Amino acid sequence: MIPQLKQAPGVDSPVQEYLGALKQAGFSGDIATQYADRLSMSTDNSIYQMLPQAIVFPRSTADVLLIARTGQQASFSAITFTPRGGGTGTNGQSLNDGIVVDMSRYMNRILELNLEQGWVRVEAGVVKDQLNQYLKPHGYFFSPELSTSNRATLGGMINTDASGQGSLVYGKTSDHVLGLRSVLLNGELLDTYAMPVAVAEQLASQQTAVGKVYQTVLERCRQQRQLIIDKFPKLNRFLTGYDLRHVFSDDLQTFDLSRILTGSEGSLAFITEARLNITPLPALRRLVNIKYDSFDSALRNAPLMVEANALSVETVDSKVFNLAREDIVWESVKNLITDIPGKDMQGLNIVEFAGQDPEVINRQAEFLCSRLDQLMEKGEAGVIGYQLCSDLADIERIYAMRKKAVGLLGNAKGLAKPIPFAEDTCVPPSHLADYISEFRALLDSHNLAYGMFGHVDAGVLHVRPALDMCDPQQELLMKQLSDQIVALTAKYGGLLWGEHGKGFRAEYSPDFFGPALYDELRRIKAVFDPDNRLNPGKICSPMGREDALYKVDAVKRGTFDRRIPLAVRTSFKGALECNGNGLCFNFDANSPMCPSMKISANRVHSPKGRATLVREWLRLLAEEGVDPLALETQLAEQRLSWRSVLDKTKNSLRQRQGEYDFSHEVKQSMAGCLACKACSTQCPIKIDVPAFRSRFLQLYHTRYFRPARDYIVASVENYAPVMAKAPQVFNFFIRQSWVQMLGAKSIGMVNLPLLSSPTLKQQLQGHQACTMTLEQLEAIDAASKQQYVLVVQDPFTSYYDAKVVADFIHLIEKLGLKPVLLPFSPNGKAQHIKGFLRQFAKTAQRTADMLNRVAKLNIPMVGVDPALVLCYRDEYSQILGEKRGDFKVQLMHEWLNANLARFPAKSEAQSPWYLFSHCTESTALPASGKQWENLFSHFGAKLNNVSLGCCGMAGTYGHEADNLNNSAGIYALSWQKALEGKDASRCLATGYSCRSQVKRFSHVVLKHPLQALLELV
Repeated sequence: MIPQLKQAPGVDSPVQEYLGALKQAGFSGDIATQYADRLSMSTDNSIYQMLPQAIVFPRSTADVLLIARTGQQASFSAITFTPRGGGTGTNGQSLNDGIVVDMSRYMNRILELNLEQGWVRVEAGVVKDQLNQYLKPHGYFFSPELSTSNRATLGGMINTDASGQGSLVYGKTSDHVLGLRSVLLNGELLDTYAMPVAVAEQLASQQTAVGKVYQTVLERCRQQRQLIIDKFPKLNRFLTGYDLRHVFSDDLQTFDLSRILTGSEGSLAFITEARLNITPLPALRRLVNIKYDSFDSALRNAPLMVEANALSVETVDSKVFNLAREDIVWESVKNLITDIPGKDMQGLNIVEFAGQDPEVINRQAEFLCSRLDQLMEKGEAGVIGYQLCSDLADIERIYAMRKKAVGLLGNAKGLAKPIPFAEDTCVPPSHLADYISEFRALLDSHNLAYGMFGHVDAGVLHVRPALDMCDPQQELLMKQLSDQIVALTAKYGGLLWGEHGKGFRAEYSPDFFGPALYDELRRIKAVFDPDNRLNPGKICSPMGREDALYKVDAVKRGTFDRRIPLAVRTSFKGALECNGNGLCFNFDANSPMCPSMKISANRVHSPKGRATLVREWLRLLAEEGVDPLALETQLAEQRLSWRSVLDKTKNSLRQRQGEYDFSHEVKQSMAGCLACKACSTQCPIKIDVPAFRSRFLQLYHTRYFRPARDYIVASVENYAPVMAKAPQVFNFFIRQSWVQMLGAKSIGMVNLPLLSSPTLKQQLQGHQACTMTLEQLEAIDAASKQQYVLVVQDPFTSYYDAKVVADFIHLIEKLGLKPVLLPFSPNGKAQHIKGFLRQFAKTAQRTADMLNRVAKLNIPMVGVDPALVLCYRDEYSQILGEKRGDFKVQLMHEWLNANLARFPAKSEAQSPWYLFSHCTESTALPASGKQWENLFSHFGAKLNNVSLGCCGMAGTYGHEADNLNNSAGIYALSWQKALEGKDASRCLATGYSCRSQVKRFSHVVLKHPLQALLELV
């Protein structure tokens, strides 16, 4: 039995009092103080971990003003605040131990668009891709690019002065900020924008905090102007921190205080709104993917692309490239970056040309291609091939692969993982190849593996050496390497932070700024935040205070994780290996990961949040001396006893009385998971939440009773066949409102589905598919067996949507083959989802044994429902290992595509069909959409794949009363909108649960694609 875990650190009394006062003052946002919420904000996309006291989620600038003004009360003077956006920083910029002010949950509105003047006004929590999705129909985009653009907020981009691909042309975020609305910690509102110096001087004369800010910045930046110009490197990526260089225009006629705030990492004020300039979308884009025999060749050849007036030149090494090959993203780009026969591709340059004049862009691309042809002819520069990419969708796929590179590095094998700590160094592009040569020699001297990619046109390198932060010696090596890389970068006239901000690396700031300029930063910090209460420990401390800055060797995730025994860390690596990249925060409703995060906007209900909680749960178990692996082994042999029932009764009673156990917070997070498994493929680290969720639930319920609905859900495959013997009787009762009400109140189940009537057996009465036995099949010769197809049943289609199975039987017949319906054998997925792992192991073994016997017939076995068929491949392999055997059950589209040549093609044109894929199918089998298209094309019809997220049903999730509102909300996010305006009779859904959800909320019945094929054939 797992122990009660009471060790959660509490919230300090002054913070509790402050939060009470804030609510009383009229704060309209959310306040979170649960340990789980705080843990979810204790990490970002870096290696660090710091537990905040609380998190507040303001809904507006007015709420932020309340946060600041309430904090001015004398009794709250020691409380600190840290603004946070998407939490995608790689250097711990948004991590601190005070109160986190999260702008991303509610402050995500696009407020105003002015196309005539070319600007947009947004709140700080708007995600970059969200803004560009909004701007695209108008022909504009926000041009500063970064790899985390689908979850990074504009407030975060402004606070770190983010930039990335294309920065030579488009610049950094600060180059596009026209004005900011900020809240000073004293509660004053600060609006900044480019203004004549005379206006700034007038503001500086006011006897207010804002006036003092203007006075100090004007005075210090004027006085140190020449030193500032001389000190700053002549780089595209200038010295972020507080941008002293660009506060004044070059002619000293214009002053813009926004430049001080961009790059300030929330250490000066709360930025709540921004007015940003927008850029016309290029009329034409061309991409040239150039392949090299070595990464060094790719680097040294990059100046040729810059000379060819390319918009951007991105470089990827073989480490990153090969990780991409193993990821779901490869399916989308494999035809765009093909291998060269007989050549080993070790480096890739992705070169883009874009602009308004197609003739110019085509000429530039053609010129580069002709130069590459010459180099290949002469065998020079290591160029082994290239591909020109002209289709916009293909270009976006290439960049999606490149953007995923950061996360992919975290999926490297072994305990040592590539980590960020010196990963956005910037040197003059002319020195880059030599600089990287020394950089690599340094890493090679320690026998470290590493991946490299970057923006070679701007001289920016992303490199992540592989280190095990659970190993204290490697943690020390990280600090040693960091110091050496600082020295190396300075040697080549570069910067340590080219685009990701400073965060915990601010300890090196004095070396790069020099004493005089560093003191200017401290004076500016002092006038904005004299008591060092805004994100303390970052950038610098205020003049007059000697508060320490956070160090590169501060407390890390590994500091906590190393307390978990290695065997447990290895066994639960699905949770332990989360590197915080945050792809699960993707704002796009049509992205399948993660539906519970999308609908709740709560990071506790994300794969990253759930992984964080399980890590802490395992650590607390270790502190109690409990080995979860030993408990799992004992459970396999344990029998029910009166003692265990009595203990569960006591524990569950204490739970109802409110006794604290951190396990309850973990359970609450797990309860929101739909088990859609998108995380297991979409996440670059392959964080498989359903896998470790089922293990947690199994152990959790050794201490606490399960709700009755868990038993009902887990045993569906036992009672459905029995109920199917009298479906009309059971359906009569299920339809009664009092039964539905009783189900909702007593067992927490709603909208219970009706059994199929007529049943599958009735629909196939006397059909040969139901009468053929395995013994008869064994007696058939090998040649004749090629005419047979074995249909594997699942509980949902066979008993609740039987017509789909019957139609599949008829389709096989129409194709000239002989179907045989295998006897129903429980799949067990529902048991797995609810954490009945002992029962699931037995179910899986029985069914695997049966399917392995059938597999000896060498006749294809085909199933209908994606979630159930994929369970045979994934969950069966996890629970059974080698005992699973080698049987193979295919999905219908897989089997048909493999045998398409056997069936005559058709050519008549028809109005298109629309495919609504099950999210588990589309993420686990990324080629499935194309395969369905291919099938329909073969049979003379056009099929359009609809871009979708999750439908919100996810097996029985949507039938549980606790999940009803979220289930409906998830459906409305994606599926409901996608169905609007389409002829439902032409819309097809592969998943039983998806068809059930559409029937429930849109009141239409969608066909399975096989039913449309039956019509076509």
